Amino acid sequence: MIMADGIVTSARIAAAPTKPERAKPPGPCAIVIFGAGGDLTKRLLMPALYNLATTGLTPDKCVVIGADIAERGTADWVGSLHQTLESFIGDINAEDQINAIDEAAWSKLAAPMSYVQGDFTAPAFYQSLKTTLEGLEAKHGTGGNRLFYLAVADRFFGTIVEQLGASGLVECGDAADAPWRRVVIEKPFGHSLASARALNAQILTVLEERQIYRIDHFLGKETVQNIMALRFGNGIFEPIWNRDRIDHVQITVAETVGVEGRGKFYEQTGALRDMVPNHVFQLLAMVTMEPPVGFEAEAIRNKKYELFAAIETLTDRDAVRGQYGPGTVAGKPVIGYREEPDVAADSGTETYVAMRLRINNWRWAGVPIYIRTGKHMPCRMTEIAIQFKQAPLAAFHGTSLDTMPPNFLVLQLQPDEGIALQFEVKHPGQTMRLAPVEMSFHYKDWFKPRANVGYETLLYDCMIGDQTLFQRADMVEETWRIVQPIVDRWTHDKPGDFPNYASGDAGPVAADRLLASDDPSRHWREVALPDRGGRR
Repeated sequence: MIMADGIVTSARIAAAPTKPERAKPPGPCAIVIFGAGGDLTKRLLMPALYNLATTGLTPDKCVVIGADIAERGTADWVGSLHQTLESFIGDINAEDQINAIDEAAWSKLAAPMSYVQGDFTAPAFYQSLKTTLEGLEAKHGTGGNRLFYLAVADRFFGTIVEQLGASGLVECGDAADAPWRRVVIEKPFGHSLASARALNAQILTVLEERQIYRIDHFLGKETVQNIMALRFGNGIFEPIWNRDRIDHVQITVAETVGVEGRGKFYEQTGALRDMVPNHVFQLLAMVTMEPPVGFEAEAIRNKKYELFAAIETLTDRDAVRGQYGPGTVAGKPVIGYREEPDVAADSGTETYVAMRLRINNWRWAGVPIYIRTGKHMPCRMTEIAIQFKQAPLAAFHGTSLDTMPPNFLVLQLQPDEGIALQFEVKHPGQTMRLAPVEMSFHYKDWFKPRANVGYETLLYDCMIGDQTLFQRADMVEETWRIVQPIVDRWTHDKPGDFPNYASGDAGPVAADRLLASDDPSRHWREVALPDRGGRR
């Protein structure tokens, strides 16, 4: 659509999307989920596997084993998973919006499921798991291929991997036809540079890098993956995707929710550790990495590593923190962070972060990258906004124009996924007057919506052995290197102005000064959802 001054006109594209090549089902395998009773498994992993099953993208021979500390039977566990799927029917706020359960697809997935109870720290548990796993592999013909998913608290990551190694469950041969063994590790991968290095060292004594899938669910979003397609699949963008044409980049990840009863977790984590080295930096890499030599996993991961290595380590002047106080979100009064359950009355934990990043390479030198993420903000949105340098005013001498508004390319990642290009046109009339317009693309206008929780592509890639969307050890350590001075400073220096933004606001005033200190004309884009024409 094109919108100008409230007028919407149609913008037609010459050709409709071509029919995509259909993905093939993965080969046979067994999937073992540690933390089978947790919310991640119930609300994301199993719905994602179910969605893959409904589209024929689970292995024909597939076994799912749930492992957890709770004493329960297989029927009880499988029944609870089915109940969670049922709760998604007709719920517009659910992670997975479905109209009805495909019982045939669910039955095929659920029939060979099994549940194993035990203590993840006890060697005896892994012997029990091995016995169950080998029996099911023989019965269902999964060929010894194994995917272990660690949907557990991060304190168990190293222990589980060590025990898997000690019990022989992840031994992997070098022959081309040898069964594969892979381990998926959730975030957070470490809480600092030192802890990330220690965890990498611990798991790499057991596993090879090719067996490790450090997952970030942000990369499972279709619109995030589309960033590379947009950049490298269109000839119009590459010539202007550099310091000569781009003034700055803004990345915003805003949430309306608070800590949602996770006070104990958040007190130890905060917004910086929770969001920046993983989610936000992955978006940054997609936008700023150099073109890979191919779309093979290592080619792309090499370019991401080079990008992270080129980012300068942050200083105190580059970061702002905030904490929400009481206020109003979505028309409802909400409490401040310090009033949340399990949060200290004088907590210094940040719920908002804004940062200025500098990339020291030929493409981006001198172009600041501004990032921000926070809770209890005006609306839920994730966007990447690229502001281009202003056009010279010389062509308009003798007119009433005294400044040229900036052009933006906006990648809207959620909730209304799409792309908008903002530019200027002449306003109708007898005088030279510019009017801002937006040309926007919305995914739902061109592609049929699919049930999706964001993990489908990631799980599928794990099963076929594609590590493109997963972090490598050196990438993880570089992201922590960038933020470590700020982590150290904020850990030891308690802020004196918390809370410094009201719930429902877009963040503290200090975040505005971060941009203005570079250029008084720069300011954050409004945290608000665009209208149907793409305009705010």
